[in-house]
Amino acid sequence: MVTERLGIPASKFSISFQSRLGKGWLQPFTDKRLEEMPKEGIKKLLIVCPAFVSDCLETLEEIAIRGKESFMKAGGESYSMIPCLNTNPLWVKTIAKWVNEYVAGERNMVLGL
Repeated sequence: MVTERLGIPASKFSISFQSRLGKGWLQPFTDKRLEEMPKEGIKKLLIVCPAFVSDCLETLEEIAIRGKESFMKAGGESYSMIPCLNTNPLWVKTIAKWVNEYVAGERNMVLGL
């Protein structure tokens, strides 16, 4: 839905899965795709992890650091990772609004309003 909202055509993006443990994990695996993409002619990559609202150490290490190293070593020319929302003022304002609305709703429920 992110790519649809941004108007990015299907030929310009792909989806892969970062974390895995054992057999039966969702594919394609991000680490493998990052090594394959330059061989397929994909030399410039802009990567985003839209399932997260804040960057975690695992993602930063696996995607921003090791992922970039793998992609560039395999023949990539540029690799940029879009950061998560983190402490973006618009995100902070939005989540604060949601919390306040929730608290007000709970208070009204307790008071029978």
